[in-house]
Amino acid sequence: MLVLVLVAGGCGRCGFQPDPGVKVVVPAMPTTLDWSYSDPHSWANYPVMLATQRGLTTLAPDHSVQPALAEHWERSLTSNGQEVYTFHLRQDVRWSDGVTPLTAQDFVTGWHRALQGRERGELTDLAGADEVLALQEKGAPREQLEAALARTGIEALGPHILRVTLTRPRNYFLARLANVYLFFPTPSAVLAGKSEEAVRDYFDRPRDGHPLALGPYRVESWDRAGERVRLVHNPHSAFQPPLGPGERPAPVLTLLKSEIGPALYERGRVDFVFVDSAVALQGRRPDDLQREPLLSTYFLAFNTERPPLDRPEVRRALARAIDREALMAGLLPAARPSHVLLPPELPGAASPEEAARLPHFDPQRARAELAGAPGLDRPLRLVYRSGDSFVPEVAIAERLAAQLAAVGVKVTLDARSDFSAEVARRSAEGPRAYDMYLRRLGADYAHPNTFFTLFERNGLHQTGWETQQGGEPMDRFERLLDAADAEPDEARSRALYGQAQAVLLDEMAVITPLYHPDRYFRTRASLHGVDVDPFNFLSLRELRLGGTPAEVR
Repeated sequence: MLVLVLVAGGCGRCGFQPDPGVKVVVPAMPTTLDWSYSDPHSWANYPVMLATQRGLTTLAPDHSVQPALAEHWERSLTSNGQEVYTFHLRQDVRWSDGVTPLTAQDFVTGWHRALQGRERGELTDLAGADEVLALQEKGAPREQLEAALARTGIEALGPHILRVTLTRPRNYFLARLANVYLFFPTPSAVLAGKSEEAVRDYFDRPRDGHPLALGPYRVESWDRAGERVRLVHNPHSAFQPPLGPGERPAPVLTLLKSEIGPALYERGRVDFVFVDSAVALQGRRPDDLQREPLLSTYFLAFNTERPPLDRPEVRRALARAIDREALMAGLLPAARPSHVLLPPELPGAASPEEAARLPHFDPQRARAELAGAPGLDRPLRLVYRSGDSFVPEVAIAERLAAQLAAVGVKVTLDARSDFSAEVARRSAEGPRAYDMYLRRLGADYAHPNTFFTLFERNGLHQTGWETQQGGEPMDRFERLLDAADAEPDEARSRALYGQAQAVLLDEMAVITPLYHPDRYFRTRASLHGVDVDPFNFLSLRELRLGGTPAEVR
């Protein structure tokens, strides 16, 4: 009854207002509109950033790198091993005022700001970035910081020529430029002479057509209290959605947060909603339900410092005890069970031969390897996130416990609202307190590198495997990744990533993948091009209207 009253009343908290235009329910509101400064919760900002901005490159449907703001580029190596990209910018691109041209200085200004922002560590591949970061850490005077910024590997060689120097070759760099919004340009001509406080005010208080945009939309307003962002079509964008017969751009688009999004969708109040309840997906499937396979992996991680899981042979045996097909059967409309880390759609994913060599379901071998293993007389504690999600975590955890019980391993389940803190918590003896945990890893860009960084020495894997065997396996793993990242030949690079994956999943068995998740959503038949991209972000770049005009509801 309460839900129906809220929907009928159109209250602010329920997310519906009698505004014109297309309405899209999102799981979270942006935390900032300042794409250079950003913050650690950047995932919530991506729908707006990707709709309003563009990068030097873009990704084709097959995830290959294609030109975007850069018309073309050259790559070279210096005598000291640095990698240099010279980007030639499109000269027909204007910011959303229709007057201000895109220039190379827009990237210099934007990247310099990003090097001082809350995610500045993302730019450490730039030559000179380490010096800038070190000066900020010790609170150096502004003059010193400005001088160091001027020495970084980002230079405007002319109005439309940008030179970028990396400390060493990085074959993932072009893919990162397409999606990671810290690398997007900022309107330097507008920001020139403004104080840092005025710059932040410029981005986070939209008014009078600002902040300027390059994408097919710009932000008109941001109602923090009402939890909605209103976007309007940018007719000056060089990146208009492809219009078919009878189609037109959506003039107004409102992103809103609501706890009762599905109810609003059923009543025709909103036009797009995620279906993020695994329970709801098991019921009757509506005709407009759509599915996007994500570049993502859901995995089981082991505490390598705590007996009995401090022995890789025990961890491998547990990986072989898991029947992933049975684990996922019937939980979702479709599922992609897997025992490999890299999704098959990702360039550089494991070949069938490589995948066959990684630990996979082999219950007889698992039972034999676990028989008599010391320490398995106590239950193993499996930690996972509490709450509803598009990942059926509760069912997966329960089925995992049943499958491991079949090979003689007892498991206790612990659903946690403080999941991240609990996984990081240390026991009184020193090692982390959990035995196993469940987690999803999603790609930030279409390159194998993005799946491995979590498991490096400074990654947030919380498995303790950097301490194993004196750290030698971790050192070897990082050397393989470094060589793979620097290798220009795609086949050789893929082989090196394959070796790194084998160290992680087989030799050391730090984690065992379970499946590659998908995201489900519902959208009106009159909307075309609204989608979820493979990185799990709402994609509005090609949104257009056709059929019944959604904007007159």
